[in-house]
Amino acid sequence: MFSFWEKTELFHYDLIVLGGGITGIFCALHFKKNNPSASVAILERGLFSSGASTKNAGFACFGSLSELIEDATKLGEEKLLSIIKMRLDGLSLLRETIGDHKMDLRWDGGYELFFDKSPKILNEIDYINKLLKPFFPKNVFTINNKKIKTFGFNSARVNHLVQNPFEGQLNTGKMMRILRSNLNQKDITLFSNTELTEFESKSEKNELLISLKNQKFKLRCNKLAICNNAFATKTLSNLKVNPGRGLVILTKPFSKLDIKGSFHYDRGFYYFRNIQNRILFGGGRNLDFKKEETIEFGVNKKIRNKLIADLHQLIIPKHEIEIDMEWSGIMAFGESKIPIIKRESNSVAVGVKSSGMGVAIGSYVGKSVAELLLT
Repeated sequence: MFSFWEKTELFHYDLIVLGGGITGIFCALHFKKNNPSASVAILERGLFSSGASTKNAGFACFGSLSELIEDATKLGEEKLLSIIKMRLDGLSLLRETIGDHKMDLRWDGGYELFFDKSPKILNEIDYINKLLKPFFPKNVFTINNKKIKTFGFNSARVNHLVQNPFEGQLNTGKMMRILRSNLNQKDITLFSNTELTEFESKSEKNELLISLKNQKFKLRCNKLAICNNAFATKTLSNLKVNPGRGLVILTKPFSKLDIKGSFHYDRGFYYFRNIQNRILFGGGRNLDFKKEETIEFGVNKKIRNKLIADLHQLIIPKHEIEIDMEWSGIMAFGESKIPIIKRESNSVAVGVKSSGMGVAIGSYVGKSVAELLLT
């Protein structure tokens, strides 16, 4: 049962944002910043963020060498540069909003592992560096094979290491805790564990039927922002978005690890880092694309076995490995990696499809959606 006070003051908002991850929070914050008197609420279907905002590896990156070369071929240079600019602008906004120290952002660099003795991709380094020159004060990618042994990789399998000094890593939990704290400071309401079951838009008034703890109630808003990434198709079925589940495993601590930085291989499908002398290792959905096209959380044993085998054979061959934790996150992908940022109507706007780059691009997408609704 709801009281008179709740029904008259807490069931209607100027803006409701679907999705309490990075994108949704930045959308709410930017809207409120430019419209201080507005009432704003965020609806999050999970306890925290149900997609990948609190389930990622914490990479502050914009793309590995092999990934960018593939994207340049598929998208063309102009579109690739536009995506990179979005990611870099998003990282700048994230840093400006939170502060590097508060989210443990460290610029230890990024590295990509190559297993072929003479990979053709290495011949493209000069081309990509030239392409990225407008964004960076020096070359982004260089070969640094000396660090293969420094990091303790299997030098019989890892033949080349490409270094990128402009890549960092952060603490995802601290990042999200501070963003949620910012919501409280700005008087933005956050509903957790609330699931949207129906949505209707009439005459610029949006009505949402919400399910919470077996109760159903209606929220109304003047404007609606759909920022829940892979889950957005439940609201707008016409969106060309495919879910992509990503598995992450975390080892128990080692006495010492020489690995330092953020690491990728196979076009960014695999990624790992050292956190508190543990290896956090994720990816591998390319092994089973169809099965991983799901919004259901869970563990694909085929992918899990591959990750553990790579830990043993490639990454930390000299260590005994015990897995401490594992989890999955849900990302959103499509035909291209360009995010969907559009106005659905005068009162509804959409910002989804981060293509696995939510830490970098989520803040940019959220701000852009808010700007659509502010105008």
